[in-house]
Amino acid sequence: MTDTTNKIGPSHLQRTAFVYIRQSSASQVEHNRESTQRKYALAQRATALGWSAQQVSVIDEDLGLSGAGAANRGGFARMTAEVALGHVGIILGLEVSRLARNNSDWYRLLDLCSMTDTLIGDADGVYNPALFNDRLLLGLKGTMSEAELHILRARLDGGIRNKAARGELRRGLPTGLVWGEADGEVRLHPDEAVVGALRAVFERFSEFGSARRVWLWFRAENLPFPLQLNHTAQIRWIAPTYTAIYNVLTNPVYAGAYCYGKTRQERYVDEHGALKTRLRRLPQSQWAVLIRDHHEGYLDWMTYEANQLRLGANTKPRPHQAGGAVREGAALLQGLACCGHCGRRLKTHYRGTNQTPGYHCSNKGIENGRGVFCLNVGGLQIDAAVAQAFLQAVEPAGIAAAVRAAERLEADHDAALAQWRLNVERAHYEAQRAERRYHAVDPENRLVARGLETQWEQQLRELEQAQAELARREHLRPCTLSAEQRKSLLAIGKDLKRLWDAPTLTLRDRKQLLRTLLEEVSITVHREQYRAHLKLRWRGGKLTDCEVALPRSRPATIRTDEDTIALVRRLAEHYPDATIAGILNAQGRVTARGLRFNQNLVGNLRRHWHIPCFERPTELPDGELLSIRQAARMLGTAPSTLHRWVNDGFIAGEQTTPGAPWRIRITDALRQQFVAHSPDGYVVMQEATKLLGVSRQTVLQRVKRGELDAVLVCQGRRKGLRIKAVSEQPDLFEHSS
Repeated sequence: MTDTTNKIGPSHLQRTAFVYIRQSSASQVEHNRESTQRKYALAQRATALGWSAQQVSVIDEDLGLSGAGAANRGGFARMTAEVALGHVGIILGLEVSRLARNNSDWYRLLDLCSMTDTLIGDADGVYNPALFNDRLLLGLKGTMSEAELHILRARLDGGIRNKAARGELRRGLPTGLVWGEADGEVRLHPDEAVVGALRAVFERFSEFGSARRVWLWFRAENLPFPLQLNHTAQIRWIAPTYTAIYNVLTNPVYAGAYCYGKTRQERYVDEHGALKTRLRRLPQSQWAVLIRDHHEGYLDWMTYEANQLRLGANTKPRPHQAGGAVREGAALLQGLACCGHCGRRLKTHYRGTNQTPGYHCSNKGIENGRGVFCLNVGGLQIDAAVAQAFLQAVEPAGIAAAVRAAERLEADHDAALAQWRLNVERAHYEAQRAERRYHAVDPENRLVARGLETQWEQQLRELEQAQAELARREHLRPCTLSAEQRKSLLAIGKDLKRLWDAPTLTLRDRKQLLRTLLEEVSITVHREQYRAHLKLRWRGGKLTDCEVALPRSRPATIRTDEDTIALVRRLAEHYPDATIAGILNAQGRVTARGLRFNQNLVGNLRRHWHIPCFERPTELPDGELLSIRQAARMLGTAPSTLHRWVNDGFIAGEQTTPGAPWRIRITDALRQQFVAHSPDGYVVMQEATKLLGVSRQTVLQRVKRGELDAVLVCQGRRKGLRIKAVSEQPDLFEHSS
């Protein structure tokens, strides 16, 4: 033990004594109580060395934290800061390993202690880091502490890896598998309902080929799914999620394999400079342990690998790679077609109002100074040729396919019914158990009896609901095929073309059927010969060549009707192309391709038929024609007033064709009808009707026919129509209304 009397000076006793307490895990804090009490007793040792009780500070904030790093140890960081400020006289710890388990933190603390003249004490004595011998001894202790941690971890990891290499290391198993009594023994879950639900996942995936469609099938059938958070928890039945279905399909333990080391822990520095750890999933080739056929599984290893390839093909493929799940659209070769010129994967497109499918290659070449696709072809003829080749290939098996389809439908329904029968059985057991618990309680203990009675009633309601759902689904069960029905299905199976074109067969089903046999379709287009060469590569390596004739020209000559051309010829003398387009659209006319007119289409039509464009006159003749807006600005009134006068016939308007803008010819007589003040002898409409003894509509009709003179007052608060006095119209009543 080192000498303590010569190292502790008055300057040390004037500062604070820190007692640092740490345990590496919460388990040690809970169970190693004796070691924790020894650490707290170091406060009494500090008083024995000369510090008062008020000067002793106990730092126990890092209980349950590892000493491998100082990143998350707030107590160690606070103590280091106090040492750097020169507020600490001595640091006491039970042993050096309690202060730090790595040399970077340990030597940083030693440097600060040597600069601030801070002592370090443990069970063996007191050390001054400023002295060479003490620093050498402390450095050796820190190195041994770090080496001890490495040796302990190496021993533990070695034992774990050795046991895992034999397949005997017991780790968490997914839902549906449990550990047996023997070393490394894994069994299927004893609950038949759990096993049935997991088997249904793999059976439906072999049929649908998509994890999402399996999840949708479970939701459509309203089937619950088992969930077990750990091996000791009870199975809970919940609504399935897509993640749960996907994890079942990708977990190799369900294929009877024992796996260890599928992930690797990596350390990195985040954007804030903090050291953190993350788990990195490793490829199968880098797994530490992979023992195939280790236990009984829900499927074999070859089927599991085929399922992984199928799941990988459902994701969005990388450029120039095949794959991709079956998606919407009428293009049957989506994800299968490739360019016969450059080998790239073809992309699909749809044109026209009918969404006609087509294929094009994204590789562009330069022709005449512009980029063009390597391949761009319609998909109707190509899809029909591939479908015909597919039907010819499956014709030998098509006769029995219809019967197998009906049997598969019946089997799928039976699988769902089996799950519902197991649900009823489980609900019946839960109801009986709740009943037994209710009868076992003391009747006088009403607090517990009421709770158990409520649980029993809840289980009875769930049992009743499960039985009702089972009865409904049994009623909807498809009937077993009779001999006559089987015979009729065999007759239908001979005509696969009619089955392929049936409206009940969706586009998704057609694409999925093609992918069961076809791996790739290479398309080479010969434009000069109006044909396309297809090379079909079937699963198994067989190749089939096919020639497809392409349409030579467009259907019939498309031409604009003569009435529209004649109307454009008349309108072009008075209006520009944009105005003509508005007039044609107002009359409901369309182009030869059924599109609405615009300025460009009118210009193209006019140039094609050599119709001269509209030119504005340089000099306006007497009585020039103006638009409604221009005439209203000149006459000092509103455009709506002119529109109303034109519609009522008070003033003359000109229109080239229905739908064309109205134009007004401005003359002196027209200007005289718009005045600022009412002339003498003109009265308002109300007085005119009283003098004439007729209605307002009659007066307006006579003004329109010219039997009465009228002017429009445009200024003042009493703007409006004025009618000439009756006294100046002696023959007024000679005309009928």
